[in-house]
Amino acid sequence: MGQLAQITDAAFKTEIQGETPVLVDFWAEWCGPCRMVGPVLEQIAVEQTGKLKIVKLNVDENQHTPMHFGVSGIPTMILFKGGEAVERIVGFMPKPQLMSRLRPHLEETAPRPTESAPTTA
Repeated sequence: MGQLAQITDAAFKTEIQGETPVLVDFWAEWCGPCRMVGPVLEQIAVEQTGKLKIVKLNVDENQHTPMHFGVSGIPTMILFKGGEAVERIVGFMPKPQLMSRLRPHLEETAPRPTESAPTTA
């Protein structure tokens, strides 16, 4: 298991775009609960490869993005789909509870049948 990619304010908009949902972990080195959630996020990143991208943004080094999204406590995790925030999770939570919050958004990314006109033979 490797460490999750660190992103900056400058790279934020680029990182959250695309079809794959992106979970941004707003954290700081001094934050105990942030250090607790880190290994959980690493496990989820490995298990959900291709379905979910997880990145970390240090709030001490990058203050614009947390202010823009109203992050007032850490850890805060915001899930983005197509560049839009769709879920916000504040504080540490065990993996099963965290996955129960993320799973509905991941399942929605499965290809949906397209509506088309009925075919006639």
